[in-house]
Amino acid sequence: MVLGVLGSGSGSNMQAILDAIDAGTLDARIAIVLSDNPEAYILERARSRGIETGVIDCRGFKTKFPEEAQQETAARLKAAGVEIVCLAGFLRLVKAPLLEVFPERILNIHPALLPAFPGLESWKQALDAGVSETGCTVHFVDEGMDTGPIILQEAVPVMADDTAESLHARIQLVEHRLYPAAIRKVADQLQAGMSR
Repeated sequence: MVLGVLGSGSGSNMQAILDAIDAGTLDARIAIVLSDNPEAYILERARSRGIETGVIDCRGFKTKFPEEAQQETAARLKAAGVEIVCLAGFLRLVKAPLLEVFPERILNIHPALLPAFPGLESWKQALDAGVSETGCTVHFVDEGMDTGPIILQEAVPVMADDTAESLHARIQLVEHRLYPAAIRKVADQLQAGMSR
């Protein structure tokens, strides 16, 4: 399966996908990595592996993902032959232009057991709520904020002495295992559908 990755930050989840590909546990290839942040380390990680990169022009908006920018992003992903789009710490809401080009083929990883704690810094939300466990979820992206159908989830216990940082670090360890597994599951389903 040919993957395209959208990210805004360091790209640790993209690195986990690359590690799974290198280990032979995920039969895929990352064709292109796009970021809305020209300084994002995810672009450096991709370049060091010889992967095509690009910057998404969000027209100066801090959080909005303008329609023209989504159309341009969809066109670049299509041109690269992308079959599944993976959001890896991408902090903008994806809407119709991208969703229509990649229906049920855009995945996101979220650091909580959805539907609990959608949105930003969900590990802090979990700590503040005093829950005994949180976790992470890989889900299909739809028009809502972290509301799409769930592909895989795994729980992470909240320890009595956890800080936001320690809890987030433990969730990320699970994310790095769960995301490649979810991509593999979706790829298998897509290939089974194609072979029918």
